[in-house]
Amino acid sequence: MFEGLEIRQRVSKSAEKARLRVVQPSSWKIPKQTSSIAPPDVWTNVDMDPVPPERRTWGKGAFVTYWVSDLVTISTWSSGSAIITLGLTATDAVLITLVAGICNAIPTVLNGAIGADLHVPFPIASRASHGYWFSYFAVVSRGILAMFWFGVHTGYGGTCVSAVRSDKNCWIVDKAVSVADEKLQMLTAIWPSFATLPNHLPASAGLTTAGMIAYFLYWVIQFPLLLIPTHKLQYLFWIKTVLTPPVAVGMTIWVAMRAGGNGAFFNKPSQVHGSERVWLWLSSMTSITGGYSTLAVNIPDFSRFSKDRHAHYWQIPTIPVLKTLTALMGIISASAAQQIWGSPYWTPVQIINKWQDTPGGRAAAFFCAAIWLLSQVSVNVSANAVSFANDITTLAPRWFNVRRGTILVSVIGSWALCPWIIVASGKAFLNFMSAYAIFMAPIAGILFTDYWLVKQRHYDVPALYNPRGIYRYGKYGTNWRAVAATFVTIIPLLPALANKVNPKIHLASGLKNLFTINWLYGFFLSIAIYYFLNLFFPAKQTLIDKTITGFEYVEGIEVVQENYSIASNDGAELGKVLESKTVPMSAV
Repeated sequence: MFEGLEIRQRVSKSAEKARLRVVQPSSWKIPKQTSSIAPPDVWTNVDMDPVPPERRTWGKGAFVTYWVSDLVTISTWSSGSAIITLGLTATDAVLITLVAGICNAIPTVLNGAIGADLHVPFPIASRASHGYWFSYFAVVSRGILAMFWFGVHTGYGGTCVSAVRSDKNCWIVDKAVSVADEKLQMLTAIWPSFATLPNHLPASAGLTTAGMIAYFLYWVIQFPLLLIPTHKLQYLFWIKTVLTPPVAVGMTIWVAMRAGGNGAFFNKPSQVHGSERVWLWLSSMTSITGGYSTLAVNIPDFSRFSKDRHAHYWQIPTIPVLKTLTALMGIISASAAQQIWGSPYWTPVQIINKWQDTPGGRAAAFFCAAIWLLSQVSVNVSANAVSFANDITTLAPRWFNVRRGTILVSVIGSWALCPWIIVASGKAFLNFMSAYAIFMAPIAGILFTDYWLVKQRHYDVPALYNPRGIYRYGKYGTNWRAVAATFVTIIPLLPALANKVNPKIHLASGLKNLFTINWLYGFFLSIAIYYFLNLFFPAKQTLIDKTITGFEYVEGIEVVQENYSIASNDGAELGKVLESKTVPMSAV
């Protein structure tokens, strides 16, 4: 009889050796690793397999700081004040942001349970709902979106773009405003002459010499952060949590005190009324919700590292609170700036710019700009790089793991796509990619419905890795129920997608209004369609009565489940099970 701790240590070491065992070495291929999950003929690697107990490092604090990283940003800061420019009131802006945060939090937590319970990433989990092969549609859709937005966020950083575009039906705040603007503030704080650096690049380049230098320096800062393993990213989030919120609060207090506590925004009445106000309210809420809607799909990539299956529940209060407070700081600052300088400044970078000519201002500008730069870089790492890396790892496991995937997106997204040109002159393409997010809503809705309502949290994890398993759904590896729910939801939105690319295309008012609530529409309609199709046409072979995690068998050691499921236990409780078992020396 071994002691429980010794068994866990031996099993962990043995499992690690198995994962690293080379079967088919190659100069470019990732060595094929034996897996207790996938069949022998299926190529896999450790980044695709369920996360073993020793790598489950995310606790409650990690999820809170993750959202500090994603929400205490320039784009969130700008979102509330952007709503006011459309004619709504400051109170409307705060309430809209709060409701949008709740709409983000609920599906994020529900879908995060898949990762927390089963420790698998989104590309693998989606096979249970979409079918083994049709899941690649969801994976490719998300991968394209992540790669593009990674490049655009980096491109915004390189070209100092800061814009708010609006029309009667929706508004868009360009995200990652200005990382290079921050970089320029840092450089000009040290070398003021950098602001007047001569330009030697043609207009067709899409940016100036100074912009290219700033863009390159931003990329150099960002690249090493991409290489941090996902189970260690919480350390980056903790650093940002310590630095960014105090700077944001301090800047808000400073500008409010300079204005003497006056704020024209808070006394300004609504400029729109009746049905126009209602649709503007809904479209603004959808825009803020949609900006983070992909996280309802991405979250299993992070929650799979949870060491407590309930830790991700802390996102429910964290998301709406942080979103609302950050947007409120932006409203206060823009309102105060209008009192001081006669013009509302939508971003903290614009306020920092006013410090350059004040005594001691250059030092403050340097440090504040550096912290806001860290804020924007960490968003690109967590929101785009990790999801693309998981997608490409699933699509091509012979050639990519998560580390290689982040390197690939850094090269393609940052350089091959020339995102600074897209940002400078690709308005139609930007509009298309913004509207392309309509594919994420039904994916998130189907994922939630399948796990919670249809299969009632009972998945066979090893079968997710088996192309001939229960999640094949017939000859073509496609769950037709997911196909129907996806395309019935998306088709009515396609005319609006075309209109985004070419505004000359006529769009009926009904379709235009539908598109203003596209994310809420897509999420809830896909839930209804998928649920009722499964209710009347159930895929009985996938409806199992208990969860099979794959951790019931560790290197030939059968962990017998006595009246409960391993899926309902975290890694520590798995150890308790191991402690009670007699294991022969040969097994470890």
